[in-house]
Amino acid sequence: MSKRFLLRDALSQFPPYVPGKPPAGDTGLTPYKLSSNENHLPPLPGVTEAVAQATQTPAAYPDPKSSGLVADLAAYLDVDPAEVVPGAGASEILSALTNITLEAGTSVVYPWPSFEMYPILAAARGAEKRAVPLLADGRHDFAGMLAQIDETTRLVLLCSPNNPTGPSVRTEELEGFMAEVPENVIVALDEAYWEFATDAEAVDGLAAFREHPNLVLARTFSKAHGLAGLRVGYGVADAEIATALRQVVAPFSVTAGAQAAAAKSLARTDEVLVRAKEVAATRDRFAADLRDLGFDVPDAQGNYVWIALDDEAAAAFEDACAAQAVAIRKLKGGVRVSIGADEALDRVRAVAADFAAGR
Repeated sequence: MSKRFLLRDALSQFPPYVPGKPPAGDTGLTPYKLSSNENHLPPLPGVTEAVAQATQTPAAYPDPKSSGLVADLAAYLDVDPAEVVPGAGASEILSALTNITLEAGTSVVYPWPSFEMYPILAAARGAEKRAVPLLADGRHDFAGMLAQIDETTRLVLLCSPNNPTGPSVRTEELEGFMAEVPENVIVALDEAYWEFATDAEAVDGLAAFREHPNLVLARTFSKAHGLAGLRVGYGVADAEIATALRQVVAPFSVTAGAQAAAAKSLARTDEVLVRAKEVAATRDRFAADLRDLGFDVPDAQGNYVWIALDDEAAAAFEDACAAQAVAIRKLKGGVRVSIGADEALDRVRAVAADFAAGR
């Protein structure tokens, strides 16, 4: 790294965040982006109108406390408003959590592979990163994570459903884990995709939060609600933790348009959940088709499917999809395919069939 300016040495240790690639546009085919776990369905009725209404005075700052949205969330979740912290997506809540817990000399424990921001945020705070490999079926290794917790550990990150592999944390797993974690260590449950989960044993984050004061939920309107471009999410935490989070969340980070859209979408949660389960049904059929072709696909509970492949095969699979104007996400150990339009998934099926025939 250049020494021209007084920058932190830790920057050289930051793992890069690589966003999902856009689809190729020169194939003559309709392009599809299945690389970012975006919701491919149109906005819910009234959402775009709410954004337009709320942004008629762009010179004015938004409500810094997102008071209306917080009140609506508290009523929907049946929690105290003091326990709700809005932010620019779940990512800002996770960033704030690392900001109030981590510093040099501390450690954070998390599963891996999982959400790519975890090691980035840990490195940004100067903390020791303790990444615990997933089990062979793509699930969290809770015994392994417990073994990594010591007196330096300030934060544990869990992801349910896990991005990119797909399985949800199950109630029995979380309860056993929380019983062993020191009560002063904060455990974050990243539930960005919880609405898509259909596993009857998947943990109910809200129920767990009520039982464990050191458990913090990070949720978002980006995925099931389809508001990724507006950047709005929230945390649910014990009031003491929530107060600390508000100290470090950037002022005005949730725009007026985002607040209005989230409130409108929250009022239509029943429709959101129906659409999420429709996406889940498509996901399950897609995953079953891939398994029938002989691919290793873990239990899928988000709006995406993970195909375990060695790095060479993953790169070839990604390139083959790109030749069909479909962008998917190659990561270490496989590829992740977001659920999208039927035509896009059919092209991925065709690529998978060709791969299976060539094995």
